[in-house]
Amino acid sequence: MAKGSSVQALYDLCKKTFTPPGNVASPQAIRKLCSLLDAIGPADVGLKEERPEDDRGHGFFGQNLFGNHHSNRVARWAQPITYLDIYECESFTIGIFCLPTSSVIPLHDHPGMTVLSKILYGSMHIKAYDWVEPSSVQRVDGPDYFSARLAKLQADTTLTAPCPTTILYPKAGGNLHCFTAVTPCAVLDVLAPPYEEAAGRTCTYYHDYPYSTLPAADELPGEKEEDHAWLVKVESPDDLYILPGKYNGPRVLA
Repeated sequence: MAKGSSVQALYDLCKKTFTPPGNVASPQAIRKLCSLLDAIGPADVGLKEERPEDDRGHGFFGQNLFGNHHSNRVARWAQPITYLDIYECESFTIGIFCLPTSSVIPLHDHPGMTVLSKILYGSMHIKAYDWVEPSSVQRVDGPDYFSARLAKLQADTTLTAPCPTTILYPKAGGNLHCFTAVTPCAVLDVLAPPYEEAAGRTCTYYHDYPYSTLPAADELPGEKEEDHAWLVKVESPDDLYILPGKYNGPRVLA
């Protein structure tokens, strides 16, 4: 690969910024990463922009990342989300999600993580929350007992490429988010550090309920109810299939 590629520059800066694992990035370093990501387009990572009427996504659809037991159902689902792995290590990962129209990556969290996302092409709706601190939890008793935690809406908008890189932090910037593809789209993600169950960074999925859903909700002095929601943990969605695709862009010289 060409040493001067944008992908190599991104890797070099990520290594400098996020190594060793858990290294707290300075605001200046994050700005440099954003500037670099802002300049990256589909061609820089070996992609071509999908036309709205072409929902096939990118890459060679291989084994389901979640195992073979869903293979029959996957085969019937003609428009999977694909993930193109560019680089991964214990400090950070760089990869691309390619989403066909109307596909959804459900509401999920990024515990202790910083995530930079750059939409390469297409339009994507983003809904994002941060937990309200101090934590406000409602416990609903009965046969369908559940616990709900209060979160504040940080974003509920549609972004269309080209647009600036978005950033979420462990406790700010919309650490819990949901992506919905308005058109075929691709998003380049940097996760630092990556998910790691042994380190307590497990991906948890949630369903959001309007603030008014729970009658015993706490007061919100000076705050709008519509800017808040109760989030309830849910099982990993049965209909979420993210398949590995073949990355055809410049390789990283690690």
